[in-house]
Amino acid sequence: MNSRRRFLRATGACVALPLLESLGWRRFAAAAESNTPPTRVLFLGFGWGVTNETWFPDVKQTGANWELSAGLKPLARHQKDITVVQGCSNRFSNEAHWGSTFWLTGANRYSEPGQSFHNSISADQVAAAHLGANSRFASLQLGSADVVNSGHGPGLSLAWDQRGKPLAGLDNPVLAFHRLFSDDTMPLAERQAMLSQKRSVLDAVLEDAHRVQRGLSQADADKLGEYLQSIRDIEVRLSKDEQWLSVPKAKPPVNEPKPGLAGKFEIEVMYDLIVAALQTDSTRVITYRQPVGTLLQSLDVKVAPHDMSHYTPGDRMAASQKRDEAQSELLAKLIDKLKAVKEADGRSLFDHTSLAFGSNIRTIHYLDNCPTVLAGGGANIKLGQHLVLAKDTPLCNVWLTLLRGFGCDVPRHGDSTDVVKELVG
Repeated sequence: MNSRRRFLRATGACVALPLLESLGWRRFAAAAESNTPPTRVLFLGFGWGVTNETWFPDVKQTGANWELSAGLKPLARHQKDITVVQGCSNRFSNEAHWGSTFWLTGANRYSEPGQSFHNSISADQVAAAHLGANSRFASLQLGSADVVNSGHGPGLSLAWDQRGKPLAGLDNPVLAFHRLFSDDTMPLAERQAMLSQKRSVLDAVLEDAHRVQRGLSQADADKLGEYLQSIRDIEVRLSKDEQWLSVPKAKPPVNEPKPGLAGKFEIEVMYDLIVAALQTDSTRVITYRQPVGTLLQSLDVKVAPHDMSHYTPGDRMAASQKRDEAQSELLAKLIDKLKAVKEADGRSLFDHTSLAFGSNIRTIHYLDNCPTVLAGGGANIKLGQHLVLAKDTPLCNVWLTLLRGFGCDVPRHGDSTDVVKELVG
């Protein structure tokens, strides 16, 4: 056994648990036969906030009778299908330049003694645990190479796992396309052999872990527990990979993107890939951490993104407003595309997709009243309205409402206190 263990470790293979049917991965075949379109969830996040004076609708106009603000005007053709929510914030947020780090988690970065940074699970990963078992990818994380100039803060995407660890994202359209639609060229037998080897490695590692568990200090026991949880996370991913090993990827309904896209053009193509991923049921949960710096460049804006975010009347404010309008135009076109895809029940992809668009920052250094737009029919929420909630309502109340709206039975999320009753369909 010892010689076997040394050999397995020397191979450098990843670690995986034996396949567990109780995890539910065998359900995908049955689900594929159903004509009932699945629910999808889409989170679109951006940094640097918005232009306070011209993005938010008038707080005196609430309910269904409200007028779109200048920053949201490009969404006019979809006004009956969107809801704008005001008054929400993540009460523990205290970093003015972190537009997405805690956007979907609502975590307190200081909640772990002795640590200066801690996060918790993001709403999309809660959704993935509920919706992702029957698709090839439980969730898909998209991002951009323009991280520094986009005001997002720490993280590799918008997504954080159940341990509060960041999940990597695909940071350009070409990578995303191949991840979704390009089949592995390695022969099936070789891939099966690799997975078998990984299970053998796990057996040996777990044997060691259980042997050393006895007699550990509390601190070491915690470290070992975190390590074992990471092993379980790897196992879930690899077990899912095995279930889809012999199933060819979907044929792409879009062409392979050209390399080097940036800013507005990058976002447009990422939106096309998002629609394609949902349309082919490659995944049902997507996050997209969008670029802002390159967006400004593609709009021929000469103001630096950080300077724009600290706008005063003049060129900086004009740049901020141009950014708002461009983001709303891109979002409106995405909704057009979601509505254009017809599904098996005769309704549109939009009718089965819950969409959230926003930021953890309102504007400049203000972290209250996070800009929030909701759309789509996936979560059974009331659309076509403008809500002004009590000041500092937890943004996680919105996420909890969405999660419960598509059947995810969770008691709370982040710092949530209740669902938003005005949203409940």
